[in-house]
Amino acid sequence: MKKYKSILVAVLLSGFMALTTSCNDFLDKAPDDQLTMEMVFSDKIRTEDWLAGVYSSVPSPMWGYFKDHGYNIMGDDITIPQDWSPFGWGNVYAYTTGNWSPISAWNPYYWVELNKRIRAGLIFLEQAKVIPEKGLTEAYVHQMKYEVRFLIAYYYSLMIELYGPIPFTPGVIFPVDAPESELMTPQRPYDEIVAWIDNELLEVSKSLPAVYPNNTDWGRATSIMALAIRAKTLLYAASPLFNGNPDFKDWQNSEGEYLFDAEEKTEKWTKAAAAHLDLIAAAEAAGYKLYCEYNADGTIDPFMSYYNMSLKRFSEGNKEIVFGRPENADLYYWQDHHLPKGIGGNAAMGVTQELVDAFYMKNGEVPVVGYNEDGSPIINPESGYVEKGFSTETEFRTTKWPGGGPSHLADKETGMSPVTEEGTYNMYCNREPRFYVSVIYNGAWLGVDNRHVEFLQGGRDTDMTFDSPQNGYNVRKRISLDVFPRENKYVYQPGILYRMADAYLGYAEALNESSSAPTADVYKYVNLIRERAGIPALKEGLSKEEMRAAIQQERRVEFNCEGIRFHDIRRWKLGEKYLGGKLYGMNHDGSEKSDDVNNPKAFYKRTYYKSRTFNKRMYLWPVPQAQMDINPKLRQAPGY
Repeated sequence: MKKYKSILVAVLLSGFMALTTSCNDFLDKAPDDQLTMEMVFSDKIRTEDWLAGVYSSVPSPMWGYFKDHGYNIMGDDITIPQDWSPFGWGNVYAYTTGNWSPISAWNPYYWVELNKRIRAGLIFLEQAKVIPEKGLTEAYVHQMKYEVRFLIAYYYSLMIELYGPIPFTPGVIFPVDAPESELMTPQRPYDEIVAWIDNELLEVSKSLPAVYPNNTDWGRATSIMALAIRAKTLLYAASPLFNGNPDFKDWQNSEGEYLFDAEEKTEKWTKAAAAHLDLIAAAEAAGYKLYCEYNADGTIDPFMSYYNMSLKRFSEGNKEIVFGRPENADLYYWQDHHLPKGIGGNAAMGVTQELVDAFYMKNGEVPVVGYNEDGSPIINPESGYVEKGFSTETEFRTTKWPGGGPSHLADKETGMSPVTEEGTYNMYCNREPRFYVSVIYNGAWLGVDNRHVEFLQGGRDTDMTFDSPQNGYNVRKRISLDVFPRENKYVYQPGILYRMADAYLGYAEALNESSSAPTADVYKYVNLIRERAGIPALKEGLSKEEMRAAIQQERRVEFNCEGIRFHDIRRWKLGEKYLGGKLYGMNHDGSEKSDDVNNPKAFYKRTYYKSRTFNKRMYLWPVPQAQMDINPKLRQAPGY
């Protein structure tokens, strides 16, 4: 099956670490000046360029997750106005309105594009060769081949995460002149693909370095990345969407094989827990850990820790990054889109009110536990949360974080800095540190412009068009406080696809689900996250169900605006709860600093601004209709 025609390369890729170039097209015919496969793999730079092409579909967790993949918008972290649809956001917005079908366009087009990268990777495995005199030593070629094996398994994991069962012929390169009967392959059972990914990544992890000695190699596949994707794949396979889901029990391939096991199996959670423990042990042994910064008294500074966790390079001590991408397309444009218009931001992208409500109070209690029919919150009386009214004094906490107020208010001797100033709406007071690092609300401090945010109508950060947040919030998470688009000031930052916090919470979740009641390790790893976040440990004596809710809440907050929440909602089968219905926010049309519900000009009142639609079929991506038309052996996902 691996015999194929002589393939010629039209354009060589440039620079291994760019990781953003497109993979080469593989053509039957090409101009005379193009390179043969022999020429490519007889040269070190060209061999590395080919490898860069295999890397090129590693997604960008920044612009990719926002616009191209759309995970943040498709989830319930971030909202955009419908008016953005004609400007390249139409595909993403369509998902939020339920307009999702086999003919829907989706920019990454995994069904086709990832298979191109997989094919390129298989060619690399077959063609790359040892030529010591040209720098292609046995050790280096061996390493590159294991990098490619990681990428192939990773791309398969991305595909089944969205599509479930896919055509799966690992290791096979179909000849370009193969008969159609050979090329038309059916989908394979989901668990079969998971088992292959599991075994392949475990094997790959034994032959890749845990950390590269040269910082310029950061972003290349490591043993820890392999163990992370293995653990993540098994966590998804154990989750309700893929583990005994009755909605998939009748789905068969063209050969009559059932594509999902109809029986829910607890042992899948046990296997996922073991894989996470393997990951944690190997990662910690190699120096990976939660990123923390400390106050003068030796206590964790939760504000600076959570803030710089997203911004610091691995080489700057951010050993939390397990899987990162060094370069990300349109990075500065991505930063623009988070920030208020008064400082040159694109302004209309907003954090949802539902995310605002999800952050804990500083005492570690959830403030809002649900909603009434009219959208009003059901408040947890133990949280101390107060929604109405305005603060009467400035709140200080021990932190070096400069985002809470003017620098002259900070006390360098005591290490106390402002978090909220007098006159702040009570909804935003006494919240946990992650809230302030993640959300821009009216009255928040904009240090680059030496002023407060002005979302009330008539203010500098809003107007009556869609060029301002429709719900009264912008996004601060993962954006440096030094970014100032109006003055063209931007900051480099790495892309983060997987971090140690995910390993800890994934282990806690899998262990809880595989046990009759929460064990000490479940508490330990959730509390490590809460400790870094600056909130108290979980209460003892939680039931398995209570711990499940606590872990889901912790993931919702810890990974907000990182593109993870959307897939968590899917794998937990909670789309109907979180991805449909009405959305509320502050009153976009409000021009007065008032929370009087009877005052149409009051800004501070929960106001309906849009609805979302979700139906059960949307848990999975449909098989693209174009592929159904090509391959009669494909069977469409249920509901489409």
